[in-house]
Amino acid sequence: MTRAFRPALLLAASTLVLGGCAATAGDLNTRAPMAPSVFAASPDSIDKSQTTQLPRNAVPRNYKIEVTPHADALTFDGKVRITLNVTEPTDTLTFNAADLAIASATITAADGTSQQGRVNLNTDAQTANAQFAQPLSPGLYALDMVYSGKINTQANGLFALDYKSTKGVDKRSLFTQFEAPDARRFVPSWDEPDYKASFDLSAIVPADEMAISNMPAKSTTALADGLKRVTFETTPVMSSYLLFFGKGDFGRISKMAGNTEVGIVVSKGNEEMARTALDDEAQILPYYNDYFGTPYPLPKLDNVGGPGQSQFFGAMENWGAIFTFERILLDDPAITSESARHAIFSVQAHEMAHQWFGDLVTMAWWDDLWLNEGFASWMENKTTQHFHPDWGADIDAVGSREAAMGQDAYATTHPIVQKILTVEQTNQAFDSITYSKGESVISMLEGYAGPDVWRRGIQDYVKTHQYQNTKTDDLWRAVEAAGANGLTTIAHDFTLQPGIPLITVGKAQCVDGSTKVPLTQGQFSRDKREAAAANPLTWHVPVSVSAGGAKAMTVTAGRTTDVIVAGCGPLLVNAGQTGYYRTLYTADQLARLKATFGSLGAVDQYGLLNDSLALSYAGYQPIGRSLDLIAAIPANANRKVMTEGLGTLYSLYEMFDGDAAVQAKLASMIESRYAPVLGQIGLLPRAGEPVLDTTLRPSLISALGAVGDSNIQAEGDRLFAALQTNPSAIAGSLKSTWLGLVAYNATSAEWGQLHAMAKNATGSVERATLYSLLGVAKDKTLAQRALDLALTDEPGSTVSAGMINAVARRNPELALDFVLAHLDRVNALVDSSAASRFVAQLGSGSDEETTIAKLDAYAKANLDPSARKPIDSAINGIRTRLADRPRIKQEVRAWVAGQ
Repeated sequence: MTRAFRPALLLAASTLVLGGCAATAGDLNTRAPMAPSVFAASPDSIDKSQTTQLPRNAVPRNYKIEVTPHADALTFDGKVRITLNVTEPTDTLTFNAADLAIASATITAADGTSQQGRVNLNTDAQTANAQFAQPLSPGLYALDMVYSGKINTQANGLFALDYKSTKGVDKRSLFTQFEAPDARRFVPSWDEPDYKASFDLSAIVPADEMAISNMPAKSTTALADGLKRVTFETTPVMSSYLLFFGKGDFGRISKMAGNTEVGIVVSKGNEEMARTALDDEAQILPYYNDYFGTPYPLPKLDNVGGPGQSQFFGAMENWGAIFTFERILLDDPAITSESARHAIFSVQAHEMAHQWFGDLVTMAWWDDLWLNEGFASWMENKTTQHFHPDWGADIDAVGSREAAMGQDAYATTHPIVQKILTVEQTNQAFDSITYSKGESVISMLEGYAGPDVWRRGIQDYVKTHQYQNTKTDDLWRAVEAAGANGLTTIAHDFTLQPGIPLITVGKAQCVDGSTKVPLTQGQFSRDKREAAAANPLTWHVPVSVSAGGAKAMTVTAGRTTDVIVAGCGPLLVNAGQTGYYRTLYTADQLARLKATFGSLGAVDQYGLLNDSLALSYAGYQPIGRSLDLIAAIPANANRKVMTEGLGTLYSLYEMFDGDAAVQAKLASMIESRYAPVLGQIGLLPRAGEPVLDTTLRPSLISALGAVGDSNIQAEGDRLFAALQTNPSAIAGSLKSTWLGLVAYNATSAEWGQLHAMAKNATGSVERATLYSLLGVAKDKTLAQRALDLALTDEPGSTVSAGMINAVARRNPELALDFVLAHLDRVNALVDSSAASRFVAQLGSGSDEETTIAKLDAYAKANLDPSARKPIDSAINGIRTRLADRPRIKQEVRAWVAGQ
């Protein structure tokens, strides 16, 4: 699953089947005696030591589901026959069900005898019990149920997305979203990842609509009343959360990628905008077949696009039928930026990696969710670097590390492998530790093992465990067996405990052309620095060091480790930036790195800047040392390094809101350093220009305009005026940039014009972008208008939450107060899996002490104590920021005065 995508508005096996063949939809309520061979004993493959919320007395083998959606009424009817093994005598079967009404449950034994069950629902536990008068002996059974459910308006279970077609007609499409535990909203099921089974799905849908699922359609039968039944081929054995169903007024484009048909399914009329995604998909699949050493096993791989958005995720890896919101799948020339086109590739690379890591091989329980998400994030980056080396994916990997450390530096963090006990804890596990720290640790371990050994281990892991469930240690064993001796010790340190190692560099000595230096290991902390220093966690850290010659790699052991490296030049620790740790240099060592900053590779420049800034903000060193590095960024620096410098200065500019004198000096620095760069690359894209120029331009325009550059503001006003009569006045790749600047500085009249543009937009990508832009206004009156508009039907039920989030970017207290005052109405606009995180996110940017009490009161009134993690993290972040802010501002003032 890809986390929610938020583009910057500013700054940018064999299958057991009853009767020996797949049952048709009409067979689902037929309970004739079955052939005895069908009921031959089937082994229980479930690990009873594994965490579960269900009794371990039955194992599903196959689901035959027929679903009839009633889209207008937002309800559906369902029938299911579950072939299952009863593994021990029982009179009760317990399975998952949420928001379902089960009308009947009948179980049939091998001899054809059947009995009705009495069904009891446990709403809080999201389970149902089917109790039978006669005990069930161990063996194979068929459990038939008739049930009904609701169609949601947010992305949980079976859900609806409303939109306007390209011809302006109101439309409604249906999709499913089952990760983490929401297949139970679609079908009564053993809805835990360890219960793998095959699925036979049939759907009754309007004859003029397309139905799509994990597998190709096997048959289509015309029915009365303008309906048809579509029956899909049997899936491989897989976890329930990977099942997918969608139906609507879709169009599909496809091509062959080797022996596999790849396709993109989108709302009809948008097919041409999906060509970029289709070409990316066809390029990536053969690469993955080769890298994993196991060919993709399904006959087709679709990516299904849906309008709208989610505050929880951007895309989902359903096997053979990935779901992606259209705003990160369609290449709309009217609004899509170059960075968004890069995201089309990277999101597909992420979800397609899951087809092996997650789908073919699945973690046994949500404790090991990172096996899915951390690996897919790493593979996404690796694939981007392979096909598009000029996009700077190596630098993006360092950015992911920094995102993880931004959470991991606080006491409210958690280990990569974490204990999951409840549904809500599962939903909260989709965070930067799972994704970005997971990715970063894998990068470090690949560097330790070597790419070839690492890949052999991955290939052996996939082959050994295909169609099965695994735990993290299964991966470590495979890579060690491939030749990475000692890897498990390192991996355990970084996955079973939280936190960030701190490598303090001691005094270096040059001896016979080599540098000898002691490295002392501690623990970096943003909020508990003294406690971490007094009693640090310990790690075996793979450390890469250079001093003007070849890099040396060592693994720390104990408190202090001596390193000898060729050369006597400036000492660089974490050379190549694949290590997951922070490095604290002496003042002299950092000064030498500053003096030679321009000669460092771009990835080391980027990593050094971020590392130094984090240490300064946390109080390990003066902030002036880090700002001196920012000032040392050369005019010809890699554009992503330049963007980092720009972003740092701009964030300081925002920090001094209300202090006109300091803001003026920071604005002058930004203009003097970065306006010439924009002048060099120009305001418009140039044919054949470097791609990083294209992606830098929006950041330059946004930051310069926000700090008051008169030329940029005038150009923004001119373009916005021209846009009112000429829809092509702004290049599509820059439209969100210029309109974001207008929205930020908007007058009431300009806000109204933007609102009219949003209402009249026909493309789902452009429409969602424009409505979100209404929320970025810094003027509180206009921000309030955006909040009020979000609670109307106009933006659409999945777009409104994005508007509220946009308001929180500039006015977090306003957005939080609004949501708390309208909590029931806002909860209806947010996926149930994201509710607590949504509130925490709104308040996390606040600089007001009162926000802490508001967040705490919300949690006490609405959340189980076990579900408070996002709120506690936000509160801790606010407290730490408020405590550190006076020191940071004092040091920044002093540095600015000296420039």
